[in-house]
Amino acid sequence: MLFNTKMETLPREEMEALQLRRLRDVCTRVYANVPFYRKRFDEVGITPADIRSLADIKLLPFTEKQDLRNNYPFGLLAVPRDQMARLHASSGTTGKAVVMGYTRRDLDNWAELVARSLVAAGVSSSDMVHIAYGYGLFTGGLGLHDGVERLGATVVPASGGATKRQAALMRDFAATVLCCTPSYALHLWEAGQEMGIDFRDLPLRVGVFGAEPWTEAMRHDMEVKMGIAAMNIYGLSEIMGPGVAIECADAKCGMHLWEDMVYPEIIDPVTGEQQPAGELGELVLTTLTKEGVPLLRYRTRDLTSLDYTPCQCGRTHVRIARLQGRSDDMLIIRGVNVFPQQIEGLIVETPGLSPNYQIIVERERNLDTLEVRVEMAENLFADEIRKLQSLERKLQKSIKEFLGVTAKVRLMEPRSIQRSEGKAQRIVDNRPKE
Repeated sequence: MLFNTKMETLPREEMEALQLRRLRDVCTRVYANVPFYRKRFDEVGITPADIRSLADIKLLPFTEKQDLRNNYPFGLLAVPRDQMARLHASSGTTGKAVVMGYTRRDLDNWAELVARSLVAAGVSSSDMVHIAYGYGLFTGGLGLHDGVERLGATVVPASGGATKRQAALMRDFAATVLCCTPSYALHLWEAGQEMGIDFRDLPLRVGVFGAEPWTEAMRHDMEVKMGIAAMNIYGLSEIMGPGVAIECADAKCGMHLWEDMVYPEIIDPVTGEQQPAGELGELVLTTLTKEGVPLLRYRTRDLTSLDYTPCQCGRTHVRIARLQGRSDDMLIIRGVNVFPQQIEGLIVETPGLSPNYQIIVERERNLDTLEVRVEMAENLFADEIRKLQSLERKLQKSIKEFLGVTAKVRLMEPRSIQRSEGKAQRIVDNRPKE
């Protein structure tokens, strides 16, 4: 089943002609309306008229997350601010959020892509869709919500938290589709077990999971425990949100990326050179239809590959392989992006702590946990228990307020964290690998 048969099965020649028209248009728009891009074009000595073929995209400058932070909050808007229908934002390493603006047409296109994605995953208009992604500035909840409504299915906007209540609602409302992070799905399953609710006895049949890394082993575990088809969805706030790409239920072999609206490239993360189809590298995305904040050659830092071979589902859109990691040191904890620099900044601002720290990531009861181990300053007396406990609580509160994640803080003796002759090992990620 397809949601938009014409666009989802567009022949490659027609797809590339459409992409070129839209690429030229977005280049013209950002050059005329976004001073940041006009300056970048001028620096590399090109104009929008120089983009005569899709191959010419390599002439365009890259856009990086820091560029978005540097232009906080509205420096990258390509339309007047009063044309913004909605804003979303995610935290940045310097305290400034990455702000993305959406026009009414952007929201309409986003709902279209999410609806396509849901249908590809096996969802229909007759389904009851329980959304346990967070609502608010995070794109997950509202992004999925609009797509479910576009599809014509029934949406349950549960958001995050109140896990046992959510498990009960899934039983009482007879949810057939669950949308959330994969770790939270297993947390819901465990809460159900404690309440005597066996998800395998519910009408639940499809899980649409994303916003954090997960493995094939985790997929198998969920499918066995919950009696569902667990589908991988991909998205990022900078490009649009959830619905940029998704697996199809027919093949489950890579995620179809909706390239009529988002143009993909794979580059060598070190040299920036384009890589051929099938080669592992960093995914770079260009928005072809976004009006509010169009982005050219945005470096996602996600490592994957492109597969243009025909898919048995009939969709002609390229597939990206399951993400193999990142080309930077960003962590994704329960759907929240966390950079070591963010935590380092909070540590430095806290009197009594040294800048020597380590971040430990574990997976306990199917949920990611974050522990920050930080050395005390030399002049802090370790025998003042109350002072130490107060310091731990202070840093823990700062991390929660700034990043939106709960972290355990553990104070360490001075010089107790292992030093490195090269780059300091700030992150110890003990979560299970593929």
